[in-house]
Amino acid sequence: MGFFSKKPDRENYPALGPGNRAAEQLANIQGCLETLVDEVPDNLEVIPGDDAAYVFIGKPPKKFGVAWIEGGEIKNFQTVVKENGVQPMVLQGVIDQLRATYEKNKDVDRYTTVIHGKTVVVTPSEELEHDVANLIDKISH
Repeated sequence: MGFFSKKPDRENYPALGPGNRAAEQLANIQGCLETLVDEVPDNLEVIPGDDAAYVFIGKPPKKFGVAWIEGGEIKNFQTVVKENGVQPMVLQGVIDQLRATYEKNKDVDRYTTVIHGKTVVVTPSEELEHDVANLIDKISH
């Protein structure tokens, strides 16, 4: 990639194969992913895990939101603020850390899959999943 080259866009990532562990993890949360695809018009990037999945919404690392699927439920920062009374400064700190975590993992392998007719990026990175999980746990539990 040259100095002035664009960052690869999601249509250039290879398709996620059906035998891939990440494909199995996505199958376990298919219903929640379909709900997110139907409700969120922005780009989605899913980081699947065994116990949860994390979804970057929008255009990380610049402008993004995060949702996560845990225990068959979709949660987001609004949920955390409502349930745990997280203060805006604390939340902003976590968002800044998520941005740094995403940037640190910018070169991990990414794939695409189609959910309900929408192309979704899948990032099967244990390190990224672990780092995001730790940050979300700081404010959600």
